[in-house]
Amino acid sequence: MSTTWYRSAKFLGVLLLGAGLSGPACSHYQLGTQTKLAFATLYVAPVENRAMLPQAQTLVATEIRDALRKDGRVTVVDSPEVADAVLRVSLVGYDREVTAANPADTGLARKFALNLHASCTLTDRRTGHPYFANRQLQVTRDAFTDSGQLQSEYQTLPLLAATLGDRVAHAVFDVW
Repeated sequence: MSTTWYRSAKFLGVLLLGAGLSGPACSHYQLGTQTKLAFATLYVAPVENRAMLPQAQTLVATEIRDALRKDGRVTVVDSPEVADAVLRVSLVGYDREVTAANPADTGLARKFALNLHASCTLTDRRTGHPYFANRQLQVTRDAFTDSGQLQSEYQTLPLLAATLGDRVAHAVFDVW
């Protein structure tokens, strides 16, 4: 009985020692990055639509602003005059690729991959120098055409916009 108790006490001592040694290393852990951005306020210019995708500008601009606000590292402002930096986004392309055919009629598509292409420029408003210029981004979402192709694409557009908003926010917050 004494050897079992001795082994248990020894195991417990090693366990407590390990926990004590790892505690200080983990006590300062923080989520996110410690990188300091070169700007604190950001103006998102109205999105330009050269993609022939009707009514996408407002939806994409809203999703970009939401993604930037969620991150919290910058304050999104409503005027370029009070901003440290200006973000310009242009939708430059929209296309679809057939990714699955209808089993009843192989000439009909059942699923499309919808691709939205954008070009982004982030400029220091104080100096006029770009942090990055014409950065090309592409996002893709699948759309099933079971309820009709037009309806399917219409329902997928907010998902494309949200994905693009996240991708643009990552581009803004990445170390250039």
